[in-house]
Amino acid sequence: MILRAACFILLLTVPAVAFAQGGAFAPGWVLEPEASALRFQSIKNETTVESSEFATFTGTISPEGVGELRVMLDSVDTKVDLRNVRMRFLFFETFNFPEAVIQLRIPPALVADLALVRRKVATLPFTISLHGVTQTREAEMAITLLSDDLVSVATATPISLGVADFNLEEGRLKLQEAANVRIVPSATVSFDFLFRRLPLGTQPAPLGQQPSSDQTTPPVSAALETQGDFSQEECAGRFEILSRAGNIFFASNSAVLSPQSRAILDTIGDVVLRCPGIMIEVGGHTDSDGARSYNQRLSEARAASVVTYFTSLGADPSRLVSRGYGEANPVVPNTSSRNKARNRRIEFMLLDS
Repeated sequence: MILRAACFILLLTVPAVAFAQGGAFAPGWVLEPEASALRFQSIKNETTVESSEFATFTGTISPEGVGELRVMLDSVDTKVDLRNVRMRFLFFETFNFPEAVIQLRIPPALVADLALVRRKVATLPFTISLHGVTQTREAEMAITLLSDDLVSVATATPISLGVADFNLEEGRLKLQEAANVRIVPSATVSFDFLFRRLPLGTQPAPLGQQPSSDQTTPPVSAALETQGDFSQEECAGRFEILSRAGNIFFASNSAVLSPQSRAILDTIGDVVLRCPGIMIEVGGHTDSDGARSYNQRLSEARAASVVTYFTSLGADPSRLVSRGYGEANPVVPNTSSRNKARNRRIEFMLLDS
C-alpha cells in the first residue's frame, strides 16, 4: 500500500518537474493547427448568426511566454464558396492585407503551478493587427495543461471586435450590398489553440518565423476553393464580386494604372487565367464630372489599360474585350465624393463565346 502511494505521488510530480524545467515555456512551444480552431460569429438581418472559421494559421510561444499567431485571411471558410470570395475581396481585401497577426504575453508566474492545478483562467492583454490597424485589447483566456508537452490556450469568453476599429466598415457596406443583407458592424471571435512543446535543446525560432510541428516550412495561404480551372458558374460569380471590389486606381484624368492597383489586378489576373475558353468583357466607367465625350474616351482607355495588364500576365488577348461606358451607367447618383468614387470603376462580365 505504501509503495503504491509512493508511485502515485511520483507520477504526479514528474510532469510538474518536466514542465518547470528551464521555465514553463522552455524551450518554446509550437501550434498544432490540425488540432486547433479559430472561429468568428457574425449577425445578419438582426437575428441570423453565422459561424465561420480560418483554415490556415501558425503560431509559437517563446520561452519567455510571448505568443504570436499569424492567420492567413485567404483561408476564411464560411462553408459557401462565393461567400468566401466575398469575404476575401470585399471585406478583408486580402490582396492588400493577406494576414492578421495576434500577439500576447503569458506571464511565467501565472503558469508556474500549471502542472499541479492543470487549468488557469486569466484576463490577458493582447494586440491584434488586422487590415493595416493594430489595436490592444484584453480577453479572458483559459490555459490548460493537457499533458507535459501539450497546452491549450482558449477563449473563456468570446472576444467582440468592431469593424470600424479596423477600417473594415467600407468592406461591411460592400458585403451588405453584394449579399442584399444587413450585417451587424461587429463580430465575436473564439479560439482554442493547442501548442506542443518543442524537444529540449531546440532553439526557438524568432517571432515572425512560424515553424510547423515537424519544423518544416510553414504552410502558405490555403483558400478553400476549387483547385485549377473554375467552372463557368464559378467564374461568373467571381467576376460579379470582383466588379464590386474597387481598388483599381488610375492617375488623375489618365488611363495609367496606379502602382497600388497591382495587387488586386494580379489576383484578378489569376482568376482570368483559371477561366479558360471564356470571353470576358472589361468595362470602364466614370463619374459625371467633365464633358460626356471626354469621359467616354477616358473609360475606353482605362478598360484597355486593364486588358493590357492581364495580357502581360499571360492571358489570351482573344478572350478579353475592353469597352468604355463613360458616365452612362452610374451605380449610385453622382451627388457626393464617395458616390463619384464608386462610379469610377472597372467591371467584369462574361460574354457568350
